Amino acid sequence: MEFKDAVLKRRMVRNFADKAVDKQTIERIVDLTRHAPSAGFTQGQAFIIVTDANTRRAVAQTCEEEEYVKGGFDPFISKAPVLLIPCTSEIAYHRRYQQADKVDEQGNEIEWPVPYWFMDAGCAAMLALLAVVDEGLVGAFVGSKDLKALRALLNIPDEVTPVGVIAVGYRAEDKRSPSLKRGRKPDAEYVHYEKW
Repeated sequence: MEFKDAVLKRRMVRNFADKAVDKQTIERIVDLTRHAPSAGFTQGQAFIIVTDANTRRAVAQTCEEEEYVKGGFDPFISKAPVLLIPCTSEIAYHRRYQQADKVDEQGNEIEWPVPYWFMDAGCAAMLALLAVVDEGLVGAFVGSKDLKALRALLNIPDEVTPVGVIAVGYRAEDKRSPSLKRGRKPDAEYVHYEKW
């Protein structure tokens, strides 16, 4: 599949067919996320792969899946055969930028103008979403509303932050988000040449 095709086919799908995804496919998807940008090559990201039905239902509860269902959507989070949980570690970035090749002339860690650990996690998540499409699958990214419960459920260390949940599977007929009616921003509001 051409890159452009993968980008244009990618959308947040809110229903999945009752069909398993083989382990090798998921491993290929997650392996590609290792090629996401990483400040200082910190590699502070990690993925948790969840396929167990009971655990998927529990993860879906942390995402308040029942609210989606009340809005007319299928229980797509718990129904997806695979959930990928992208995680990042801020502490890993601080450790990396305290190493000799990253400190300033006075031996200090840089000031972080932007939390690049989240930027890098977003890049890894997008690679996962595009790899899903490239594999002939569909996906959806949702946020967890209860990170404390998600951490406890998946035994995530305190220094690691789960940044969301990517539901993965085969397409089933779904209801599109009503937000799409807003359309895309005009180019004049989105693209700025030379300055804002």
